[in-house]
Amino acid sequence: MLKKITVIGTTVLVFLLIVGLVVSTFYVEENSEESEQIIKGDVIMPTKVSRPGCEETNRCYVPSSITINPGKQVTWVNEDSAFHSVTSGFYDAPTNLFDSGYLDPFESFTFTFEESGTYDYFCTLHPWMNGQVIVE
Repeated sequence: MLKKITVIGTTVLVFLLIVGLVVSTFYVEENSEESEQIIKGDVIMPTKVSRPGCEETNRCYVPSSITINPGKQVTWVNEDSAFHSVTSGFYDAPTNLFDSGYLDPFESFTFTFEESGTYDYFCTLHPWMNGQVIVE
């Protein structure tokens, strides 16, 4: 009887170990695929910029000013846990050149700047957040 219990116990243990290895391998593969989907951005909206204060150090959009050549794209990535937007102009005077709409956390927005100039932008939800694209 003891021998039978030992054999059954060992069989169950081996089975559980195999199932555990299969499940953990699947989990690691699934998570590595997700981590490969991280979006690279030219401008980042870092954490905690949904609260006033980032404007004091120009850290609401990082970098707060970017210089590019005509015909190049800029990609903004929201790395905050709050919604944000990228909207051309100023809070009290939008220019309607581009508007990302609300960006969920870890979403991105890309816009191509065809002509030289200075393009100001802001977040429609957080008026202290602003930045600038210089195309020259």
